[in-house]
Amino acid sequence: MTLHEYDYLFAIGMLFAFLDAWNIGANDVANSFATSVSSRSLTLLQAMLIATVMELGGALLVGGRVADTIRNKIVKVEAFEKQPGVLMLGMVCALVGSSTWLTIATSIGMPVSTTHCIIGGVIGMGVATLGADGVVWGWEGKGVAQIFASWFIAPAIAGAFAAIIFLITKYGVLKRSNPLKWGFVMVPIYFGFTSGILTMVIVWKGAPNLKLDNWGTGQIVGCILGVTFGVVALCLLFFIPYVHRLLVKEDWTLKWYHFLLGPLLYKRGPVPEAPEGAQVAIIQDYYRGHATRADLEAANVKASTIDDMEHLKREKDARANNGEVPTRDMDSILAEKEAVVGDNNRSLEAVEAEDAGPWYAPKNLGKILLDAFLHGVRKDVVTEQSKESRLAGNLQDVHARAAHFDNKTEHLYSFLQVLTAATASFAHGANDVSNAVGPLSTIYLVWNSGTISKKADVPLWVLAYGGVAIVIGLWTYGYNIMKNLGNRLTLQSPSRGFSMELGAAVTVVMATRLSLPISTTQSIVGATMGVALCNGDIKALNWRMVAWCYAGWLVTLPVAGIIAGCLMGLIINAPTWTPPA
Repeated sequence: MTLHEYDYLFAIGMLFAFLDAWNIGANDVANSFATSVSSRSLTLLQAMLIATVMELGGALLVGGRVADTIRNKIVKVEAFEKQPGVLMLGMVCALVGSSTWLTIATSIGMPVSTTHCIIGGVIGMGVATLGADGVVWGWEGKGVAQIFASWFIAPAIAGAFAAIIFLITKYGVLKRSNPLKWGFVMVPIYFGFTSGILTMVIVWKGAPNLKLDNWGTGQIVGCILGVTFGVVALCLLFFIPYVHRLLVKEDWTLKWYHFLLGPLLYKRGPVPEAPEGAQVAIIQDYYRGHATRADLEAANVKASTIDDMEHLKREKDARANNGEVPTRDMDSILAEKEAVVGDNNRSLEAVEAEDAGPWYAPKNLGKILLDAFLHGVRKDVVTEQSKESRLAGNLQDVHARAAHFDNKTEHLYSFLQVLTAATASFAHGANDVSNAVGPLSTIYLVWNSGTISKKADVPLWVLAYGGVAIVIGLWTYGYNIMKNLGNRLTLQSPSRGFSMELGAAVTVVMATRLSLPISTTQSIVGATMGVALCNGDIKALNWRMVAWCYAGWLVTLPVAGIIAGCLMGLIINAPTWTPPA
């Protein structure tokens, strides 16, 4: 029986659920793609396109189980059995409290835990209606205690996983005498492992909408191993010949679609010489823009920083032993100098803007609409991250303490980072869409049926609604939070970003399997901290930005809870107005 007398609550709940999900996209998008964009493995537009597919896929395929935790495990919903309308009102207040704080935090560039934001809203409304005893605080029943514990467990586990992965990469590949050769050995293994993790998200977790919960252990293990070894085989057959031709043979004529030729690339003829006077760049310099030793000294950077720079320790040791000091290749020097010069085309853009005439001219309307649509993906996130501020501190000092590895080997890991970013995004959609649709599914259930059944499935359209709102928030305002992570925490490169994202993805997979609504924000920040500390210098991590992140996490739950609780208390305890006769 539909409760049409509460149509207005359903409508208000839809609006604030959309705002909540929009802010999740605008705030939490950095979890999946800040490292990929910061390391230059992906452009911002490429990241948005991949995220659109993966976030929606995660939300629709595996988003229902955690949504049930947000809906039923925090507050004793059975207490509302005789007054289901009050539960509707409570969930609306929870969404108002969560979305209000998220909007404030996103606007000031504070990356907060959107998971704990909605949990705070639900706790606040639960205390306002049922008192402290109405909230499931304990560990049993997957109550608030497990969620509190995940605040500390998630960053620690993600940091440990990411550090282990990066240390294997660092000493097994990057610091070997021939890192590119060892990269060819390890990358197919990493491709298979990452693909297996993505398969676990879908199969091992038991995607509700794919009806896989009845699969036996043998079917699940067989599917995971089949995908893993299948991806390794495809990588050896198509990917390795392609990157061998690109990086070893330095074939400047190679196009991206040539990977379809597979083993035939080994028989491709000699590389033709580049046209005279043409500057051919096989791959980009992933460390461009980061200062040389001479640049640091000219900028009066602390001498202790220069002495502690890991990638100059070899030079110091060689000098101490009267050995040969390694020289730098001219290409890297030119790339850095080009980066220092900066963008000299801005004056041309200004001239073009003047020639275009006023914004309201009919010929400019189409361009204005296109610019408005693509506003969020045309931001130069890497440039924004490099700007120093009181909050970010001296980023040059932080970045100088991290090692620079072989650029061709880093390029190998840029392909891996695309896959790990997609995996993390899929896991993010599975876990974080529940933040918005958990309360909304309760509102819809009560409005549509008049009951508070705890076992009702989350409707597919509710998951789609939250997923679409997340994607819209990601496209329109995701850059604002993204610029506060990535290079502002530590120096990013493809090998580092791959380790961070895979460590965070593994942590989220474990939590999703256990139906724990952990914060993906905390997972990626914990993974970033783990990788940054592998530089062997605690100052290679920007502790100011870490403190900024933790400050946001600490205040999120109480602020959202206070807003939702006060609103709920005011409404249910408000005096009733009776018009005079």
